Amino acid sequence: MRAVVQKTLTSSVTSDGVLTGQAGNGLTVLLGVSVKDTEADVRYLADKIVHLRIFEDDQGKLNHSLLDEGGEMLVISQFTLYGDARHGRRPSYIEAAKPEQAEALYEQFVAAVRAFGVTVATGHFRTHMVVSLANDGPVTILLDSQKTF
Repeated sequence: MRAVVQKTLTSSVTSDGVLTGQAGNGLTVLLGVSVKDTEADVRYLADKIVHLRIFEDDQGKLNHSLLDEGGEMLVISQFTLYGDARHGRRPSYIEAAKPEQAEALYEQFVAAVRAFGVTVATGHFRTHMVVSLANDGPVTILLDSQKTF
């Protein structure tokens, strides 16, 4: 499971021109699910993200987590995080999970984050979405539950 985690002041997502989710100060997470992912990957990534110390403390150091700040999260499914463009010009998505598996694990991820008491907004799975955000810092972190980077 891969995630692009961005510290944001605000973020929102529309699907078919309708606002489907928005979050205030906190994180925007683009989440990709691979064919190899399991519930263990969900638990690992949810725990890692809510505890990431990427918010400033009183001295301006990145020492606080989303939980410390009481922040919100917008989670967007994004199978293209498993796009492999090393060969040719058209990315291969063979490592991305099929929609049924991906949606189930995506929903488990959202539930796992909510279990920490975080307010979570989402887009609509398998639709064309437009995501808007105000990246704060900017702080952007790449995570992979298999620790490949």
